[in-house]
Amino acid sequence: MSTNNLQSCKRKMFLHGHGRQSTSIYDLGLDILVYEILIRLPSKGVGRSKCVCKEWLSVLSTRHFSMMHCRHISTSYNQKFIAIGSRLCSVFPLSCEDSGPLLNSRILLSFEAPWNKVNILTSFEGLLCVCFRNTGKLVIWNPLTRAFKEVSSSNSRGLYKPKSDAIGLYVDKTDDYKLLHIKRRRGRMWVHVYSSMFDSWHKITFANKLRCWRGKPIWSNGTFCKGVLYFLVNCFIENKGVMLFGFDVESERFRLKTFPRFPHAYYDGNLVVVHKELHMFVTHGLPNWTVDLWRMEGESWVKLWVFPRIQPPIILSCSITHITSTGRFLVVSNDGVANEIDTTKKGDDCFLPLVWFHGLQGAIYTETLSSPNFYFD
Repeated sequence: MSTNNLQSCKRKMFLHGHGRQSTSIYDLGLDILVYEILIRLPSKGVGRSKCVCKEWLSVLSTRHFSMMHCRHISTSYNQKFIAIGSRLCSVFPLSCEDSGPLLNSRILLSFEAPWNKVNILTSFEGLLCVCFRNTGKLVIWNPLTRAFKEVSSSNSRGLYKPKSDAIGLYVDKTDDYKLLHIKRRRGRMWVHVYSSMFDSWHKITFANKLRCWRGKPIWSNGTFCKGVLYFLVNCFIENKGVMLFGFDVESERFRLKTFPRFPHAYYDGNLVVVHKELHMFVTHGLPNWTVDLWRMEGESWVKLWVFPRIQPPIILSCSITHITSTGRFLVVSNDGVANEIDTTKKGDDCFLPLVWFHGLQGAIYTETLSSPNFYFD
């Protein structure tokens, strides 16, 4: 909506308040109501707005509105932490104003599966990709709307194997949510992409031509930023260190990217998107660990911040996710210990314990109306 239309909207409301013109909210026009007001509501508010009238229900239920609303609210302060434990699934608001316990709300799984058989692999725009430990089947799930889609096929595509496979969720220029699955078995690798628009898989045929992918590298799950799905590949078993690969989602081609250079023999990285820019936490310098924060600029990296030395390093075996716009990050270890990192503070004060999740299997996500089904039910 243009600035002129928004100013016109404000003027109408001003005149109405001073008795110079009799008007109502409907006189603002449906476009202004939807794309200047309703699009700014949280997802639950949009759900309640659908009950106003049939016209609002029709407009707010379209995929076009869902995608635009998702882009509007996919900001750090809207993020929450969802954790699946051995007995329940809870959603925690990420409030870093104090160090007290975080209040949580319990939610139900939309599909039939025991809590202890579900792993959260990754999240993107309110969608979670989860797998069933007993079968390896993959499911794309929106915890807020409870919509889900089982993407595993009868010909074994979409069957996930922990510690061997990697996945990544992304959206292309046609607003088609897709899932990339890197599958490794017995020294060979296959790459397939699932399309929610066509509800089908297709194979990336050139992947095995990259010789450096053979062997037993450890792949991270994908991080999507500016049309590229990034993967960190740990090849220390092959004496090749850590490499960064980017999958261009339009050309569907992999490309080796630059990695920050360090003089140390051992180092590791953790990718995160901050303000729509790709960042990396890099741990290096065994046995005296140092942790740096880098930002990708073009094809190179710029160092932004150096952590104070810590023992033991909380960055190792952790999931790091940007959660606020003021330089704060959430670090969750594999044991379920959650810490806040505040880059605006110095020394040990930059590490703040938050909460302990027993039996953690969790991810950061934003509550959106995004659907795993291309056509809404």
